[in-house]
Amino acid sequence: MINATLLQKLKQDYADNESQRRQIISASNNILFLAKKVIFKLQRDEIAIAKKELKEIETTLKNLEDHFGALRLRKEGPYKAATEEYMEGKIFLQVISNKEITSVKNLDIDYEAYLGGTCDMIGELVRYATNQAASGKFEQVAKIKTQADSIMAQLIDFDMTGYLRTKYDQARGHLRKLEQMTYEIKLKTGK
Repeated sequence: MINATLLQKLKQDYADNESQRRQIISASNNILFLAKKVIFKLQRDEIAIAKKELKEIETTLKNLEDHFGALRLRKEGPYKAATEEYMEGKIFLQVISNKEITSVKNLDIDYEAYLGGTCDMIGELVRYATNQAASGKFEQVAKIKTQADSIMAQLIDFDMTGYLRTKYDQARGHLRKLEQMTYEIKLKTGK
């Protein structure tokens, strides 16, 4: 038999945890959706709107941290997915704005979100470069390829494993697409 007081405490702890979990998942799904919209807007060069929406995400993330604490949040997969998607958008903005990739101030974002978001962002650079090429901005494609090269050269030092290794390998594949694109542009334009 379980002690009645212990049983009651366990039930309350479980109920509290489930309530928190549902709140975190709901908020995380909203963040994930908005982060995907940010990336889409960045692909269309709607920078001002994307920046505004990134600020909204940051406010929501900060509120979640203040309410639940970063350690509690990281126990939930949807929160981890949302922060990674947010970082992908944030880093994508920094790269296409020719800014250094820096840490996010006032938020406790873990290394997995930074590294996963950075690797995924390389795929967004391929889409962005494709859009630039379609617009005849071939010099932008070469610039994007150089940026991706630089980032990948820094990521290789991590010797990632597991989930992050998969992300890194996907990023390497995206870099090859950028290399192929720049090669074909050089063949076509002679530049």
